[in-house]
Amino acid sequence: MITGLQCRMARAGLDWSVKELATRARVGEATIRRFEHGHATITATAEAISRALQAAGCEFFTESGYVGVQAPPPLAEPGS
Repeated sequence: MITGLQCRMARAGLDWSVKELATRARVGEATIRRFEHGHATITATAEAISRALQAAGCEFFTESGYVGVQAPPPLAEPGS
């Protein structure tokens, strides 16, 4: 299961707002905020958040006690 910190990092990497993630995960915005600030959430909710971020290309890892996220590269701007 991902952590609140990984969730915030993934959102930043995707340039998603709380509202965007909440819509894609089909949970409330307050739920995302609580999760990102370390409040306990039910497993099904955390999994829905994780699935939405993974569907967008994020990969989560834990190594030597550190947590991280690899977000997909940003899309090129049209005409660049």
